[in-house]
Amino acid sequence: MIRKSNDFNRRILSLPAIQPCECTSPATLLTSLINISRNICGYRSEFFGSNKRNAIKAIRQIEILLMFFEEIQGRKAEDLSDSVVLILLELHFIFQKLLFLLEDCALEGARLFMLMKSEFVANRFQVLIRSVALALEILPLDSIDLPIEVVEFVELATKQTRKMKFQIDREDEEILIEVRSILAVFDCRVTPDNTQIKRFLDYIGIKTWSLCNKEVKFLESEIEIEWSAHEKLEFSFLSKLIGLMNYCRCILFDVIDYEAVPLVHRYGAEIIDCFNHDDFRCPISLDFMIDPVTVGTGQTYDRSSIQKWLRAGNSTCPKTGERLKNRELVPNLALRRIIRRYCSKHSTPYPESSKQKRNITRTIVAGSSTAEKIVWVLAKYLARLLETGTPNEKNKAAYEIKLLSKSSIFYRSYLVEVGLIPNLLKLLRSSDGLMQKNAIAAVLNLSKHSKSKRVIAENRGLEAIINVLTMGYTTEARQLSAYTLFYMASIEEYRKLIGQTPEALMGLMNLLKEDSDRSKKNAMVAIYGLLTHPENHRKVLSIGAVPSLVNLLETSDRETLIADSMEILATLAEKPEGAAAIMRCGALSLTMEFMSSCSSSAGREYSVCLLLALCIHGGCEVVRIVAKSEAVISSLYIIIREGTARGRRKAGSLMRILHEHCEVVAASSDPIPVRLSNERSVQAW
Repeated sequence: MIRKSNDFNRRILSLPAIQPCECTSPATLLTSLINISRNICGYRSEFFGSNKRNAIKAIRQIEILLMFFEEIQGRKAEDLSDSVVLILLELHFIFQKLLFLLEDCALEGARLFMLMKSEFVANRFQVLIRSVALALEILPLDSIDLPIEVVEFVELATKQTRKMKFQIDREDEEILIEVRSILAVFDCRVTPDNTQIKRFLDYIGIKTWSLCNKEVKFLESEIEIEWSAHEKLEFSFLSKLIGLMNYCRCILFDVIDYEAVPLVHRYGAEIIDCFNHDDFRCPISLDFMIDPVTVGTGQTYDRSSIQKWLRAGNSTCPKTGERLKNRELVPNLALRRIIRRYCSKHSTPYPESSKQKRNITRTIVAGSSTAEKIVWVLAKYLARLLETGTPNEKNKAAYEIKLLSKSSIFYRSYLVEVGLIPNLLKLLRSSDGLMQKNAIAAVLNLSKHSKSKRVIAENRGLEAIINVLTMGYTTEARQLSAYTLFYMASIEEYRKLIGQTPEALMGLMNLLKEDSDRSKKNAMVAIYGLLTHPENHRKVLSIGAVPSLVNLLETSDRETLIADSMEILATLAEKPEGAAAIMRCGALSLTMEFMSSCSSSAGREYSVCLLLALCIHGGCEVVRIVAKSEAVISSLYIIIREGTARGRRKAGSLMRILHEHCEVVAASSDPIPVRLSNERSVQAW
């Protein structure tokens, strides 16, 4: 029943009840009211981090009313008068709100937040139970055929409900004062007593690292909503709580117990059970859909499967055979959520797809002066662990730095300023694979900060990162090291240094050849970063990158990977020797096929850039082949009409070259080579 996942479909403490339709039959209404009442009563056995007494009192009253509803259901529900039905409709509406409130009170991850909102929550209980009492007072019991003892029982319950007082629990109030005093201690840049912190964590049931981490994730989701809604009313308040829970997670819990697969809460499990698991399989691949998308006919497919279908030149819906009016793919988020919950409930592994990156620009500032001071204390603590801690403590410190630096620009800044990077780099040469992976992940996140790159380079960090790339103990560590090189390559001096290191380039090539899509992606990102230094073009060509990149165009079924490969090839093709190498690998036809079947605007624009460069450096034979393709011409018109400014400019340039060629062909039966700047003939395959 407790909502354990991080998939928050409803803002906490929002109670979006739906007023039942007045045309609902009394029997249906009564059945639904009984089901909601049973769900409410089911919360009696759940843990409440705060407002325990208020929750139990409210549940107790609903238990009494549940017996009343079941008594009515045992009789003829259709004989209920209109006035009774109206009261039941109102109770249904109130009970929905009460169920949401209890769900929030029992929600793992929101316990500190709910504690801090204890007074507000108590008031909500008071309002809802008072509304129940008012509804019961005007309920015409005499119009319902009930035994006299049942009528007296309900009347007694109504009086009790009317007299009930819902106030903040005394224990909640005492713990609340302790939390505020802990925050006040941080304001003085003093480390608080861990015993005091442990006491309030025990009170709200946070006894493990994973539960503490859930609190951080929940608070971050709330502050993200605040920021995106441009409200910022509780930005400072939430920032303090995030800082406090980060401190607790790092310092009070020695053992990292990774979160288990979240369970599906009972509220809504019935809906998931109505589905056949075959409904979650892609009609093309027959595998569970990772990223379900809907096409124009209303049919849903896994994104990678339908993209492969479209790239093969098909223009119909695979399931219905209808002709697709467009190639638009609409994400089916509702189905994706249901599949995730189904997999959780049935312990089926759910393969993660690439996720959209969160915008963390809001984290440039701490959010509050208290949060700033907490981060300072925490950063110094982690720096000490890296310097003098045991191997286990250093490993945990690296993992915590990875988490902190991933979620906040401000945290990165303080972690760099306390000088922990030199000791963190030492862990990259650890013989412990897990420690090495955590350390390179932390270095990756810190390398995104402007001041960190020089510190990393001055402490022989480039050498250590390249060592992980070539000899890392795990695939993930090698993947992370490639991405770290990308960020280091944003500085001209380091782009040059990396390019001058043969081990780095060969390491990226080996990563590009691995089976994992993530390995290929990260290797291509790093190579692209290196190509912004002109001297690195020749070096990338010399290690045989072009055949591997062209092979991706032919063998990969992931459109994003193909587009990334296309972008690098387009960059290499800007120089004659790059264009020659690409043509020798037979990339021209593959590029034209991808351009005409690609569903993403970015992929089409990279294709245009590559074709333009090949036409410029490849001579009239290349231009002739491209000009004969109606699909390419059609795609160019689409880009000129709908593309970005850069895409429209490149498409226009390519179109002019093709038009010039067509004019020459039309003027003479014997085609005359088009004179293009820097023209260099390359045999086209």
